[in-house]
Amino acid sequence: MQGYFGRPEETAEALRGGWLHSGDIGTVDEDGYVFIVDRVKDMINVAGFKVYPREVEELLFAHAAVREAAVVGTPDALYGEQVKAFVVTHPDARVDSDELIAYCRSKIAEYKVPRAVELVAALPKSPTGKVLKRELRSR
Repeated sequence: MQGYFGRPEETAEALRGGWLHSGDIGTVDEDGYVFIVDRVKDMINVAGFKVYPREVEELLFAHAAVREAAVVGTPDALYGEQVKAFVVTHPDARVDSDELIAYCRSKIAEYKVPRAVELVAALPKSPTGKVLKRELRSR
């Protein structure tokens, strides 16, 4: 890659020291396999604790009523950021925000639990189908 077209600042940030800094966060298992966990830009910092949105999204996907979910960080005066989820339910599903929060609370650490769940008709997506989290953060 030679750079981002017409975006010299982003190119300088991504191409440093002879390396491409993709912004991906990953782990390596005992056999040397690499697993992409999330993106650095998407990570949420709740009172110094790191929350990977993908972990919370995967939990929400496991709920029978949830068709799609996206998790973002929202500003919080005390904790820096809080977790917020945007959820699209299956057409026949009957679930509310409080039920989804309680579901998460029963499965993950308290600091990872969304403080708000907004039920939406659809998630904003790019032409390639990628969820546009920057749009969700601005809501």
